[in-house]
Amino acid sequence: MPRRSEPVADDPKITLVLGGARSGKSAFAQQLATRLSGTVLFVATGVAVDAEMAERIAAHRASRPASWRCVEAPIGVGEAIRRASYESGVVLVDCLSFLVSNCLMAEHASSSVELTEQAVWPRIDDEIAGILEATLSEGTRLIIVSDEVGMSVVPEYPLGRIYRDLLGRANQRIAREAGGVYLMVAGIPVDIKALGP
Repeated sequence: MPRRSEPVADDPKITLVLGGARSGKSAFAQQLATRLSGTVLFVATGVAVDAEMAERIAAHRASRPASWRCVEAPIGVGEAIRRASYESGVVLVDCLSFLVSNCLMAEHASSSVELTEQAVWPRIDDEIAGILEATLSEGTRLIIVSDEVGMSVVPEYPLGRIYRDLLGRANQRIAREAGGVYLMVAGIPVDIKALGP
């Protein structure tokens, strides 16, 4: 099966890096960003909702090069990128999974009726469009990290199933736009875009 042990410098304008928990997707995306450009704008979407998440965020911060500019944007990522006034060759968004979760939970908190995938999708679609517009209009390269949740156990609760379906749909949207799509398996990047039709 074709695979790349390390990213190459001629990767496309948009790259999606997918994987399960602890698959090495963030490390691979950071390696790719470093190889593509000396200057990187890192966009973090995670929110420290508890002590464990705070520790994970701290570990991610420590793993990034100190020279990278970082913007924290749980939602409104495209606008946050535009406001950053960056002069970078690469924008790295880590990760789409948290962005989808943040949008879903915001809708859940403000809704008085039971949520559906169809009701929440327009907000997520707008977020994705905003990210693409903010980065591609500046001629930069975009790397997006996301979880692949469709291969795991079906969530027990309706909100979890809606999240799984929304994230799967968001991953598909980015994958259609991306010239490069990697699936991380035990730390090994598999170039699945190259395997497709």
